[in-house]
Amino acid sequence: MVKTGSSPDSRFRVLFALPIPHSLFPIPGFSMPSRDFKRTDRIGAELRRELGLLVHAAVRDHGLPSVSVSDVEITRDLDWATVWVTALLPDQGLPAVKALNQISHEIRHSLAHSGMRMRRVPELKFKYDDSVDKGERIETLLREQARTLPPADDKQD
Repeated sequence: MVKTGSSPDSRFRVLFALPIPHSLFPIPGFSMPSRDFKRTDRIGAELRRELGLLVHAAVRDHGLPSVSVSDVEITRDLDWATVWVTALLPDQGLPAVKALNQISHEIRHSLAHSGMRMRRVPELKFKYDDSVDKGERIETLLREQARTLPPADDKQD
């Protein structure tokens, strides 16, 4: 606070407002932006982009079944990364994951030299993401169910 004015009864005035924590005085309809994205999320997104390219190259070079990287989860200490992959053909998913886990040290080495500026590149664990397969199965079941149901009448009284 700064004292202003020259009269003896002058009061102290605030020249700047101090930030008030949002939790003390909530404003209806207004919410403070939250920091939902952690550092591991940002690193995981960057790893997903780089690993997508590296896995595509590994599939081409080693003759593996066609897979793509769907997600990367990284531990807080950045020591381990779980790489979720999906396959174009569901029956080729597990053999592809097994082969990727066998060459994960090569992929990790390529990742270290790919231009990502990380002090330590995490160990890689590849896992099969069956969410696409489950979604296709649900869609197939819904289509079969729709074929067996009689058509609804569009007549309204």
